[in-house]
Amino acid sequence: MTTPAHLFGRGSWREASRIAGVLRKETVGGVLLMIGSLIALVWANTPWSGAYEAIRDTTVGPASLHLDLTLAAWAADGLLAIFFFVAGLELKREFVAGDLRSPRKAALPVAAAVGGMAVPAVLYALVNRTAGDGALAGWAIPTATDIAFALAVLAVISTALPTALRTFLLTLAIVDDLLAITIIAVFYTSTLTVPPLLLALVPLAVFGLLVQKRIRWWWVLLPLAAVTWALVHASGVHATVAGVLLAFTVPVVRSEAAGGPDAGPGLAEHFEHRIRPVSAGVAVPVFAFLSAGVTVGGLSGLGAALSDTVALGIVVGLVAGKAVGITGATWLVSRFTRAELDPDLGWPDVVGLAVLGGIGFTVSLLIGELAFGPGSVRDEHVKVGVLTGTLLAALLAGVLLKLRDRRYQRMCRAEQIDTDWDGVPDVYQEPSAES
Repeated sequence: MTTPAHLFGRGSWREASRIAGVLRKETVGGVLLMIGSLIALVWANTPWSGAYEAIRDTTVGPASLHLDLTLAAWAADGLLAIFFFVAGLELKREFVAGDLRSPRKAALPVAAAVGGMAVPAVLYALVNRTAGDGALAGWAIPTATDIAFALAVLAVISTALPTALRTFLLTLAIVDDLLAITIIAVFYTSTLTVPPLLLALVPLAVFGLLVQKRIRWWWVLLPLAAVTWALVHASGVHATVAGVLLAFTVPVVRSEAAGGPDAGPGLAEHFEHRIRPVSAGVAVPVFAFLSAGVTVGGLSGLGAALSDTVALGIVVGLVAGKAVGITGATWLVSRFTRAELDPDLGWPDVVGLAVLGGIGFTVSLLIGELAFGPGSVRDEHVKVGVLTGTLLAALLAGVLLKLRDRRYQRMCRAEQIDTDWDGVPDVYQEPSAES
C-alpha cells in the first residue's frame, strides 16, 4: 500500500535553508516598503502635499531618447524592472534546480497562483459589470500578491510560519509575479512598435551569451541590460518585461557533465545574492513612496473613493477573491490528486495563508496606473482600494494565523531539532573567479 502524497510537506534542507535566507531579505524589504508607503500617505494628506507631488512629478532623462520621464514613471518602469529581474531569477531557479522541478511539487503553488488570480479578476468584473466608463480595464489589479508586504505583516504580528508554508507563500508569489508580468505585456500594451522590440533581441542575446559563459563584467552586462530595457520601453511593451527576459537568460546551473570546476551553480545564484538587496531595499520601497501617496480627504473622501465600484471591486477581489481562489485551488489539487494535507496542518492554515495572499500592493498599484493612467481620478481610487484591501487582508490574516501560532511554534521547534531531512545545508558561496 503506497503512502499518500502530502500537500505542504517539508522539502529538502537545501531548499529550506536557501528560502529562509531569501525570506529574511524580503522581510526587511517589506518593512521598508511599509515605511515608504506610510510616509507617502501621510505626506500626501498634509498641507505640504504639494511638495510631495512636485517630487513625484519631477521630470528627468534625455528627451532625445524619449526617456524624459517623471520620477514616478522611472520608479514604475525602471526600478520595478529590477524587481522583476530578481523574480525571474527566483522563478527559473525554482523550476530548474529547486524542489519545484518536480511537476508533482510544482502543481500546488502553480494551481494556487492561478486560482488566486482568476477568482479576484472574476469578482472584480462582477462588481463592475454595469459600471461602464472603462472600469473593467482594472480587472487585473486585485490579482497580485505582494510577498514583501506579506512577510512584513508576519514580522509585525510575530508569527513564524513553518518552512512548508513559507516556501509555498514565496513560490506562489513568484508564480503570481510571472503571471502578472504576462498580463501586463499582453493586456496593457496599448501600442506596439515592432522595430525597437526586434532590436531589443540583439543586446538581450549578447547578454545571454555572456552570462552563459559565466562572464561577470558588470561594466559590460549593465549597459547591455540598460539598452535592452530602453528598447523594450520604446516598443510600447511595459519596460518591466525586459527584467524578466534578462533573468531567463541567466544560467541556474553549470553542466555537471563537465565535471571539475565547471560543475555547480550558475550565475543566477550569484546575481540574486547581489541584486535582491537592491530590489527589496531600494527599488520596491522607492516605488511605494512615489506611488502610494493619495489624498484621502478624511472619512468623507475615503467613503467617496470606496463608493467607486473600481475601488470596491479591488477590495472584494483582494480580501474575498484571493481567499476563495487560493483555498479552492488547493482543495481541487487535493481532490483530484488524492493528496492529503501534511498531518501537522489543517484547512484553517490554508485559509489563513490564502487570506494573507490578499496583500496586494506593488504590482497592483502598477497595474492600476497602466489601466487608468497615473494621476487620474480612477487611479487615485485604485490606490484607496488597494490600500484598504491590503489592510483588511493583513488584519484578517493576522488574526487567523495568530490563532494557530502555538502550533506553528511547535512545528518550528521540531524543524530546528530535525535538521537532517535530505542532506546538509547548502550555504551560499561566491562563485570562483574565472580567468
